[in-house]
Order: sequence, then C-alpha cells, then structure tokens
Amino acid sequence: MRTARHAVLFAGLSLLALGAAPTLAAQPAAKAGSAQPGRYSAKQFYDTTSYSLGSPLGHVWSPDGKSVLISSDQSGVFNAYMLPVSGGGAQPLTRSETNATFGATFFPADARTIFTADQGGNELTHVYVREQDGTVKDLTPGAKVKASFQGWSADGKSFWIASNARDPQTFDLYAYDTDGYGRRMVFQNSGFEIGAVSRDGRMVALRKPRTSADSNLYLAELGGTAAPRLITQHQGNVDYGAYEFTPDGKSLIYSTNEVGEFSQAWTYDLASGAKRPLIKADWDVASVSHSPSGRYRVSALNADASTKLTIQDRAGKTIALKGLPPGDVTGVRFNGDETAIALTVNGSTSPTDIYVADLRTGQARRLTRALNPAIDQAQLAETQVVRFKSYDGVEVPGILYKPRGTSAANPAPAIVLVHGGPGGQARRTYNAQVQHLVNHGYAVFDINNRGSSGYGKTFYHMDDKRHGDVDLKDVVASKAFLQSMPWVSKNKIAIMGGSYGGYMVAAALAFQPQVFDAGINIFGVTNWVRTLQSIPPWWASMKESLYDEMGDPAKDAERHRAISPLFHAKNIVKPLLVVQGKNDPRVLQIESDELVAAVKANGTPVEYIVFPDEGHGFQRKANRIAASEAYLKFLDTHLR
Repeated sequence: MRTARHAVLFAGLSLLALGAAPTLAAQPAAKAGSAQPGRYSAKQFYDTTSYSLGSPLGHVWSPDGKSVLISSDQSGVFNAYMLPVSGGGAQPLTRSETNATFGATFFPADARTIFTADQGGNELTHVYVREQDGTVKDLTPGAKVKASFQGWSADGKSFWIASNARDPQTFDLYAYDTDGYGRRMVFQNSGFEIGAVSRDGRMVALRKPRTSADSNLYLAELGGTAAPRLITQHQGNVDYGAYEFTPDGKSLIYSTNEVGEFSQAWTYDLASGAKRPLIKADWDVASVSHSPSGRYRVSALNADASTKLTIQDRAGKTIALKGLPPGDVTGVRFNGDETAIALTVNGSTSPTDIYVADLRTGQARRLTRALNPAIDQAQLAETQVVRFKSYDGVEVPGILYKPRGTSAANPAPAIVLVHGGPGGQARRTYNAQVQHLVNHGYAVFDINNRGSSGYGKTFYHMDDKRHGDVDLKDVVASKAFLQSMPWVSKNKIAIMGGSYGGYMVAAALAFQPQVFDAGINIFGVTNWVRTLQSIPPWWASMKESLYDEMGDPAKDAERHRAISPLFHAKNIVKPLLVVQGKNDPRVLQIESDELVAAVKANGTPVEYIVFPDEGHGFQRKANRIAASEAYLKFLDTHLR
C-alpha cells in the first residue's frame, strides 16, 4: 500500500459534507434514456446509503458465517451493523447519534465486536469492544489518546492495538487478551510508522520516512529488546511500504519504487534476507493480501484512476468473479473456511454496494442497494479520463463529467475540482457531491494536477517545494482546456476543492484573481506558516518528510508566507464560499475565519459556514445534504 505520502494528510475524509442551506425541491425525474435529466435534490442524492466492510485486519464474517460486519450511515450517522449474507436488513450493533462509528472486527469465536469512533471529527479515535449483551467498553481511554485496531493473532487468543497513550507523538503496539482484555506493550515505538504485524505475533514491520521521496523498512521482534533492524539498505531515493506478512510468517510483502516509475510488490525472506519481485505492472500496486490460510492472494493495481483487482489461488489460477456491475472491486474479506468472500463495488454512477461471492463458482450476489431508488441511475453522468497539455507541455490527467443535454447551442458552466493531498488522486468512483452538481447542469473537471499520486514517481514529486506554483499553473491551464470544448460556457468557470484543494481555490483567487469566476474553499489551508507549526502531535513520525516536501517553517517561512492566500487576500475579487469544521485538527478554524474577514474587507461577496460537530471531512448525513445545497445555491447565484 503506497500510502506514505505525508502530504495526503491535507486531504479531507469526505468532501461531500458541508453547508447549511435550505433543501431545494426536486423536479420530476426524466424517463430513462432521455436527453434532458430530471433534477434531484441533494437530499435525494444523500438518501443514498454509504456502506463499508469491517477492517481488512479483522474477522469481518461472524463466527457462524451468517453475517458480515459493516458500517453504514443509514441512520444519518455512521454506525456498525451486522448484515445477513442470506439477505435482509442490517441489524444495528451501535446507535450513535453524534459520533461516526465504524465496525472493525468480530471476535473469532463469539458475537463480540470491536468498533472505533472519535469525538465530533477530532480524529482522536478510540477502540471499543461491544460485549454479547450489548454493553460497551473503551479499550483505549484518555482525553488525548488516539488508537487503532491492528489485527488478530493466528490463534485468536489476542489482538493488537496501536496507541499514543504513552507519548502523543508516537504509536506503541499493545497486545490485548481476548479474554479479560489484559494488555501488555509488545513494541515501544521511537518514531516509526507501524506497517504490519505478523499473524504469529513474532514480528512487526516498521516504516521510517526520511524525505518525501525516500524511506526505509525495519523489522522488530515483538516483546524483544533489540533495536529495529534495517532491511532496505539502498542508495538514492526509494520509497518503501509494508503490505503484510505472509500467513506462514516467513516473508514480508512490501512495496518499492526502486525499479521504474511505479511501486511494485516484492517479498523479503525473514530467514535469509533474500528479496524477490512478486507483482510489477505499468501502474502502482495498490494492495496485496492473502486469505488467512494463504490459499488465495488478492492484489490490486491503481490503473489510471481505477482499481483492477485480481484473486489467484496457490497454483496461480485467477478466480473470475461473475455477476458484478462495472466499477472498482475492493474490500475483499474471506469467510472462515475460505469458500466465500464479501466485497464492495463502486462505479462512477453507483455508490458502494456490498456483495458476497462463492469462490468455487465465482458467482456474486448483491446484499445492498445503496443508490436512492428515487434516482434513475441511467440519468447520472459517466466519467471519462481525459488529458491535456499544461503550460509547459506536461500531460495532466483528470476525470471529466459532462451534463446531459449540453451542446454548443446549450453550453454548461463548468467547475475545476481540485483534490486534497496534495498527493491525492481524483478517481472514477461515485461522488454524490459531483453528481448533484452535474445533474443540475454543471460540467466538472476533477483534475489530477502534477503532484497527484498514481502516475509515477516523477509526476508525483513535480510539485515538491513548488506548491502554489506549478500545481496552480496546471489548474489555471485547465481552464483553457475546458474552454476548448464547444459545450462548455467559456466565461462561466469556477474552482472548487477541499483541504489542499481548498488551498488551491484560495490561491487561485488570490494569485490569479481574474482566471476563475467564483470559488468554493472547503476547509482549505490559507496560512502555511501557522499550519505547518500546528500539525497534530501524532504526525511526528512523518514530520521530517512533510517538511522536506512543503518546507521547514523554521527555514522557509518567507516562502510559506509568499504562497499563503491569507497574506494576499486583498487580491480576491471573485465570489467565495468557505466551509469549515470547528473540530478540524489539521486545518484550524482560524485559517478560515481570517480569510473570510479579509475578503469581506475587500467588499467581495463571501459566504461562510462552520459546522460545530465536524472535523476535517464531514460524516453526518444532514451536513452533507445541507452542504451540497449550499454549493449549488452559491454557484447558481454567482456563476450561472
């Protein structure tokens, strides 16, 4: 899993959620296949249900094999549920009305479950156990504690949790007893990222970032006293990551971009130290995992903004899944005897649904229907991967959404949408926020400007210490690309984005004030000087690489000030909508407060929404509904 880019930390958990505006009445839906779509309200789009499966490190199938552990926002707030694999409605395991709650794992031999939740989006996640009688125990108490579930031992007698209770800046690894929940520290961390724990409970793989392009992997014995052992001696810049230990505990499967542009999967033999290639392709290997016995291997490629998943048995035979719709197949979870899997499918016009498949036949069966039945899927916009030559000839990809019924005679206003990160990636998956805007007649270009992941390490690092410069120039150049399309309205093009994408919105309006006609800044950084000085303590292990890419605030404060929109807000003359979560630990509310005040002082139209119960990304369905309506109302007022 090529996760490592620290800068993806400025990416929103969900950009689908922010505003407070009156709900618009839906217009009648058009008949399937008609050129002019009906208009659906944001409420109709978000009456779609969000689903996800439990942790890939846990037991997602119940011990009796009759249910799978899922999370869903069907109540309006994410909660954990048991979903019967024979069909029927999900049974709630938690009933939170405030904090988003996510199911992680069943216990191996009984109906107890483990789930996680933070407090109002503050990202201080705790790990809880739900007993069979429904009572709940916080396994990681503490007002400032952040913790995560890290998997089960092969014998089921213990499970692992990472926690920063001892030191807010680093995560120690604890083993908890299945019976009684007694705990003991098995690895005291000194600044590493925990990559994987072997199922036999002997080893932990650790990652140590050095720069934004260079890192190392180490191995440490759980419960041992020896210092972690470096296993990736190398020269030059190479990025490494840990996928998993093999089920027999003999090898570590890891990622490396040492050979070529893309991350490959390799194996490291724990006994001999031998390294061998496992999977290589012309795209990043996004994930590698095995069934508990090792009978099956699941791997995925990040192929041009789509996931290409492969399931193979020990003999190398590929398991062909049947009965699935087009889209990204992810989240494969095996049942106890490895005869069946649960999985998720997400397409550009269909939100994530949960399926089960028989591994003997490959036949899949659908368990959920996420899309609101009031919405005609045929009326939603299919995505198209497109590319354009930027200001200096670099080819920049992106995802294009074209509204139905648009033409040269009936051109559409357009939005350049900028993802978070900066090392995130726009992908060909369902996005209710975007589909709502497209349904109301707005073209959307979801740009993967330089610095985005998924297109090779050279493209990925083109923006290092050049933020608000080369990446912004790509975004500006995309306007001309859109204007070249006869069905796009030439003088009605806005910019929109969240987190780092929100920064790009503010930067575009401040540094290129005449390019875009309006902007929507969703919890975007506006003052890099303050943001880089106020990062959460638990980012300590990646601080060095963060500063390598973004610049060290002790040395680069002048450049940070030069690229911070707040200090150039007098230039903002186009209408602006700003949305912020009060509990955001990454981009503090003061970032947005000060930008809004400065823009108001210009006499420029500016609207501001703060959510008291959200953080960096918004989980409550009511907020997501209100947000999308706010976006639409703002654009209709200032762009259309």
